[in-house]
Amino acid sequence: MAKRSAKDVDPTDAEHREVGSGLLEEEMGPSSSLAHLYRGEVHRMQVWRERLDQTTNWAVIVMSAILTWAFSSRNNPHYIILLGTTALVAFLFIEARRYRGYDLWRGRVRTFQKNVFAYGLDASDGLVDPEWRRKLGQDYRRPVIKISVEESIAHRLRRIYLFLFTVMLGSWGIRVVAFASQPWPESAAIGPISGLIVTGGVVALYLVAVVIAVRPRTWQAEDELHEQAVGSHR
Repeated sequence: MAKRSAKDVDPTDAEHREVGSGLLEEEMGPSSSLAHLYRGEVHRMQVWRERLDQTTNWAVIVMSAILTWAFSSRNNPHYIILLGTTALVAFLFIEARRYRGYDLWRGRVRTFQKNVFAYGLDASDGLVDPEWRRKLGQDYRRPVIKISVEESIAHRLRRIYLFLFTVMLGSWGIRVVAFASQPWPESAAIGPISGLIVTGGVVALYLVAVVIAVRPRTWQAEDELHEQAVGSHR
C-alpha cells in the first residue's frame, strides 16, 4: 500500500483511497482482470436486454396483426382482439421473467460503474457503497434474483405494456360500438356470455394492470429510472 501512495486517488480517504487508482493511466490497460470482468458483465447485460426487446417486438407484431384482421371486415368477431390481449398478457409475464435476469447483470455493471469507474474519474464524492466488494463477492458466490415478479411486471407495464393494453382494449371498445349491428352491451357478448360480463372482465383486467403499474412501492431494481425527470439531476 505504501509503495502506491503516490498514485492514491484520494489521500483523505484512508480506507478506500486506492479504489480506481491508475484507472486512466497507461498501467491500467485492457488486459487487467477487472476490465475483462466488466466487459463480460456488460455483454451479459446486453444479451438480456436484447431478449427483452425481442419479446416486445413479438408482442407488437401480434397486436398489429390482430388489429389489422379485426378491422378488415365487419363480419370478423370482436373477441379476436380479446384473444390478442390474452397473448399480450403471456408476453408480459415472459418479459417480466427475463427482466429479473436482466436486472441481475445490470446490477453488477452499475456496481462497477459507481464504485470503480466513477470513483476513478472523480474521487471527490467518495464511494457510493463502501461495502460494494463484500456484496459483489457474495453475489458471485451465490447469485440471487434481486426483484420480485410483481415489481418486474410493474416495470414492463410502465415501459410499454400498459400502453399496448390501452391500444388493444381501446380498439376493442371501438370495434364493439362502431362495427356491431346491436347496441352495447349486447354487441359485446361472446356466445352465451353476456356483454356486461365481458365488459366487466375487460375493465377489471385493465384496472389491475394500472394498479400494479402505478401503486407506490420501494423499488429494488438497480438504478432503474423511475420518476426523475430528464435533466433534473444537478
